Amino acid sequence: MNALADKLRGLRRQAGVMPAPARRPEPLAGNLSQLLGVRQRVSGIPRRTTEPGALPGRTIAPGLQLIETTGIWPPAPTDFHAGFARIDEMIASDRLLLFDTETTGLAGGTGTRAFMIGVADWHEGQFRERQLLISTLAAEAAMLDCFASWLRPDSVLVSYNGKSYDAPLLKTRFRLHHRACPLGGLTHLDLLHPVRRRWRGVWENCRLATVEHQLLRVVREDDLPGSEAPAAWLGYLRGGSATPLHRVAHHNSQDLRSLGGILGHLAANTAPLSAGAPGDGSGGFSGVAPACVHPVLGKPSHP
Repeated sequence: MNALADKLRGLRRQAGVMPAPARRPEPLAGNLSQLLGVRQRVSGIPRRTTEPGALPGRTIAPGLQLIETTGIWPPAPTDFHAGFARIDEMIASDRLLLFDTETTGLAGGTGTRAFMIGVADWHEGQFRERQLLISTLAAEAAMLDCFASWLRPDSVLVSYNGKSYDAPLLKTRFRLHHRACPLGGLTHLDLLHPVRRRWRGVWENCRLATVEHQLLRVVREDDLPGSEAPAAWLGYLRGGSATPLHRVAHHNSQDLRSLGGILGHLAANTAPLSAGAPGDGSGGFSGVAPACVHPVLGKPSHP
């Protein structure tokens, strides 16, 4: 094969035909690969594709953030009878612990975990919010331990649908981490049930957003729906921005404030079980328009 090629080159030279000089390939435009959509291979651990920003709050343990805020709204309820929740007990405000979770899914079950636990109480004359956020899966045990440390034997839990969702989910997570669950045996006021008994069929539904609008005149602005919270957290774990987690924290904070406002409304407009229809939750509900609530600051402003 080489001999034939040499003979052909000799015949070209004899005929005066010179071979064309080999052309060196011109360098491609610097961004041509990008324009053509050519992917470059990356080895090792995936890097963040966007600027992560700072996580909300401060780090109190590896992978665990604590966000703390205080405000004047909602005001603490005076000691009240829990007849609206079909509980024959007087409740003092210093026993109340409002809680709400943000989770990796809405179906519940063993595979669902809480990546944020929001807790609120009235402390030193102000409404105090404490939110725990995990930024790694390994921090879940530390989050559960911190949450448990905030509970007292006489704490009264306050939630919205927490008896059916939040509490069972947390009990499962405590059990999977081989920890005793501190929620067992505590009085639990789930405000969804008295709200349903009073306003089912009156309002279009009894979702928290509907109740806070009807009773408290809260209109959320730029609120991240709870259904989008799992994607915000999982996106961060996969290398995304922390910015959506700030919106999750704001959403959870408004849930806690609305819980306090709804509780105050129910507590101020109820009576002991012996004083009215047993457990009807209506007690002495007044028709007085409640204070409006600033959607961002959460402060009351009367119209």
